[in-house]
Amino acid sequence: MSVFISGATGFIAQHIVTQLLEQNYKIIGTARSQAKIDGLLAQFGNNPNLSMEVVEDISELDAFDATIKKHSKDIKYVLHTASPFHFETDRYEKDLLIPAVNGTKGILESIQKYAADTVERVIITSSIVAVFDVKKERDINHVLTEADWNPYTWNTCQTNPHTAYFGSKKLAERAAWEFVEDNKGKVKFTLSTINPSFVFGPQNFDEDVTSRLNTSCEIVNRLIHSRPDDPIEDLYAGFIDVRDVAKAHVLSMQRSELAGQRLILNSGRFTIQDIVDILNEDFPVLKGMIPVGTPHSGAQHNKLGATIDNSRSKKLLGFKFRTLKETIDDTTTQILKFEGKL
Repeated sequence: MSVFISGATGFIAQHIVTQLLEQNYKIIGTARSQAKIDGLLAQFGNNPNLSMEVVEDISELDAFDATIKKHSKDIKYVLHTASPFHFETDRYEKDLLIPAVNGTKGILESIQKYAADTVERVIITSSIVAVFDVKKERDINHVLTEADWNPYTWNTCQTNPHTAYFGSKKLAERAAWEFVEDNKGKVKFTLSTINPSFVFGPQNFDEDVTSRLNTSCEIVNRLIHSRPDDPIEDLYAGFIDVRDVAKAHVLSMQRSELAGQRLILNSGRFTIQDIVDILNEDFPVLKGMIPVGTPHSGAQHNKLGATIDNSRSKKLLGFKFRTLKETIDDTTTQILKFEGKL
């Protein structure tokens, strides 16, 4: 039996593919073009356990029909990682909301139509932004857990790219849980959702280091290439390593106690100052080249806002998440080595 992974060329998905191949799973992945497929297959050495299919536009509700139907007898697990994550748009419905929500609804409907008897687990990559109310992020008395949802609706989220993205993740995840509830007895699969905070860590392949990286890692990349007099951005958020996110997806497939769970993946809080501290302390080649700011004034040393209580998720998963230092060190080392600076 196979694992079906939508958006297999994505940052998180590539790490999932690596971990699954290491455990000898057969994988059917999707990508938006044949060129992307050819590139990924080559990177994985044309591994016979990895096959790919083109799904061009997840905004279409029937986008996954043909592929799920084709492989219906082979698919036991579905990992839906495909969803837009960027802030460079003012077409909020077209570029963020519709693909996120329709992609989720569409893949579940395709499973129901063509693989209702074979698919046993569905894992959806959501986000911590589906959980928290951004207006309470700096409230040191506020505690958020796996039971929380952000307050955005389809209409109220369309004020800027960030709120539109927050809304897209909440609405897509809600749609998934509602689908499972509405179709009890019609499908046998259980649903789990993975809600990571900012995902840092190395690219799965060194050759994927480019001048501009995926949205989360670009934060680190920009700092590495900043100047001493550049201002330090006021960002307060949670973080998790991409390899831990991938592991959580794989375990959610494998462990019965993770079925039906909503899992927050967060290893701690950070500010840009915290990342700057690590870069200055651990990479002499950057000393004097990047800002210093006010060392140790960030969230790694001070309580600056709301608490993310994901103790339940950590207990269920049962493994220790990487620290900020570990994930920033590995992210930075890969970039600097690729650029010939280490």
